[in-house]
Amino acid sequence: MIQTYQGTVYNWQCDFMGHLNVMHYVGMFDQATWNLFGHFDITAQYLRENDKGMVALEQHIRYQKELLAGDNVRIKSEFLWIKEKVAHFRHYMMKSETKEITAITELTGLNMDTKMRKGLAMPHEFTKRIQTWIDENPTAADEN
Repeated sequence: MIQTYQGTVYNWQCDFMGHLNVMHYVGMFDQATWNLFGHFDITAQYLRENDKGMVALEQHIRYQKELLAGDNVRIKSEFLWIKEKVAHFRHYMMKSETKEITAITELTGLNMDTKMRKGLAMPHEFTKRIQTWIDENPTAADEN
């Protein structure tokens, strides 16, 4: 898997029950998403210069362990499949010190033309690069 995020939970990110609020899980996962795509050269610069964008079609999150202020966090990510316009990927959030999985999210994203506001095929070089990575790397679910 690819490490796509690293950070620390701060007090201001915690809710009144003392653990990381759900909006910050989503924010960390969002940063991991952009780092995952950037790993395959689908960068903000590329998207802006080519009037392209990526939008989430669906997201599911499983919360497994609490994160508290002071916890160091890492996210590792993997693509599960890619099609002409759509990619499906997974992020694993974990405590850095213990490697305990604290949350897992799966997302389906659509490549779009930002001027026409509709789905569009991804450039072949991106889909090929991502598919090659998928073929060469078993998913974490396959390893369990």
